[in-house]
Amino acid sequence: MNILFVCTGNTCRSPMAEALLKEKMPEASTQSAGIFASHNLHANAFAIQSLAERGIQCEHRSQPVTAKLLSWADVVLTMTTGHKQSLIIDFPDYQNNFYTLKEYVSEADKQVWQELQKAYADLEVKRALFIQQHGTKLGKRELERRLQEYLSHELATIRGLETNLINYDISDPFGGSLGIYQETLNELEKHIDLLIKKIKK
Repeated sequence: MNILFVCTGNTCRSPMAEALLKEKMPEASTQSAGIFASHNLHANAFAIQSLAERGIQCEHRSQPVTAKLLSWADVVLTMTTGHKQSLIIDFPDYQNNFYTLKEYVSEADKQVWQELQKAYADLEVKRALFIQQHGTKLGKRELERRLQEYLSHELATIRGLETNLINYDISDPFGGSLGIYQETLNELEKHIDLLIKKIKK
């Protein structure tokens, strides 16, 4: 199984998750990437230090999420619900492989996510049709205002479904102290251990 971990910049949470899984399950095929990542940056110094304190080396270089990476992955595990939603919007062809890490190991809320995926798809179809019909006739601001009105029902449906979701986010340590990074690493480790159990079933 090819596993891709995704966070924002691919310098904190996703490389820590990747390093943990590689350490605990060396045979695992895993990579990490970021939705807004630059190419070839080192992992955050506190992330490297937190891992080193456990004897885990991190020789990571950042990379952005690409369609090529997503086609390689059998499962894509994001650090937050927001990351997952961004991937669904930007890469809808792969959406059946997208989960938050916490969601994947618990498998709760599947019904809500199925409804959300349908709501996202409905929203995108209506948005594309509206732009096709009115995009050339309206200015940018007026188009955005009319779109908000036209899509108000779909947006309200999505907001309602999102409030029913359990918090599946791994806390973001960016900008925090070494202690904050250690707490995030502990949180990640708990769920990586559950992931390994699930893989080995």
